[in-house]
This record gives sequence, structure tokens and C-alpha cells, in this order.
Amino acid sequence: MIEINDLCVQFGGVKPIDGLTVTLNRPIVGLIGPNGAGKTTLLNVLSGFVEPRRGWVKVNGEMITGVPAHERSTFGLRRTFQTDQIADDLTLLENVQAIADHAKFDSRDAEKKAVYGAIDFVGLSHRLNRKGDALSTEERHLAEIAKALIGNPKLVMLDEPGAGMTESESEHLQKVIKGIPGYCKAQVFLIDHDVELIAACCNETMVLDFGKLLALGPTLEVLKNPDVQKAYLGNFDDLEVAA
Repeated sequence: MIEINDLCVQFGGVKPIDGLTVTLNRPIVGLIGPNGAGKTTLLNVLSGFVEPRRGWVKVNGEMITGVPAHERSTFGLRRTFQTDQIADDLTLLENVQAIADHAKFDSRDAEKKAVYGAIDFVGLSHRLNRKGDALSTEERHLAEIAKALIGNPKLVMLDEPGAGMTESESEHLQKVIKGIPGYCKAQVFLIDHDVELIAACCNETMVLDFGKLLALGPTLEVLKNPDVQKAYLGNFDDLEVAA
């Protein structure tokens, strides 16, 4: 569960997050909004890369505001980025193993099981020894998700994981994202411009607009909200929405 109270982020005269108060407690929560709405800034606050001017954030009841980014990782916060962090000169296995080297495991066998399990979960067992520079866009995004599942995560934040994917690739990604809470018991916080991906995966969706909360609730209700449709200049009535 993510609890945000009176959160304010300010860069000079600009407030990308302005007095945000919200509680997000569903297994998979979506975050959408127009460009400049404050989505990435909020993710940076949760990750520890940006400190708010005011307010606080708790995850699973524990205060994370003021906690350094590396300690948040130890606590169980994981994140993927819009630009993947896959090392081109390492194999897929080595990329995921590099994350495991910084996590706590009871034994080497437990560590190996976690690494191979995460890779298998995202569907890349057949690419174990392929170098990063030989992976497709889809495979690089999936490898990023595999890295985020290492070490008992509590919150997995996905920043536009569907960027550049085809329709069939997006369908596989949907299955992976929807399976994360069952796989490792982590909450998922999903940001993406692909509203179909948000609709298919998210039980609950939050909409930001100019740093303020525009809407929050069950995904279908949010996407039918006239203010949300106006902000996105679209009609989402025909989307298939996650239960």
C-alpha cells in the first residue's frame, strides 16, 4: 500500500507535484496523465531520487520520505526506467545476476533459484546466454522486469514498460504484469501512455494533471470520467478493463 500525504515538489517556480494526498492499496495501480502531469516526478519521489519540499510517503505503513535511494532498494522498492538499464556486453543471465549480487539470500542456491525463476517468469529462459545488445526491445523490457523481481520486492514500479512493443508483445507483457502480485506478493505501480495496457492490467487508476489529482478509482470508472477523457482527448468506453 502506498500512502501519500500533502506531497509537494518544487523546482524553482514550477510545482510538478502540488499538494497530492492519496492512498493506493490495490494489487496493480495505474498512473496516467498528460505530458508534464507529474508522473515521472512522483516515481522519482518514490524512488528517492527527488526529495519533496513538503509532505511524506509511506509504503506498507513504513515511512520512506528521507530514506536514501539505496536503502529503499533494500527495503523492497524496485523500479524500471523508460530507458532500459540493460548492459549490452553482459548476457541476460549476467544482467539479472548483477541485481542478485546486491540482494540478501540465505544461500547461493536460493539466489540461483530467484534469478532463474524471475527470468522464467517473464518468459526469457530461452535467452539466458544472449548478450544485451542482441536482445529485442521487448526482451530488454522484460529483462528489466525480471531484475525488479529479485530480492523479495514490496513495490514494483514500472515506467512505460510497453514502449515500442507490438500488439502481440503487449499481450504477453500484460500477462507478466498481472502475474507479479501472485509471483512475489509485491504491489505494482504502472505508468504508461498505452491506455489499453493500463486498462488491461490495473484494478485501480490514478490520474494526475499539472501535479494535482484529477481522478482515482476503479479503472473503468476513471477512464469514463469526462474530465479524464477531456485531458486525454479520447474516448475509452470500448476498452477491456481488468477486474
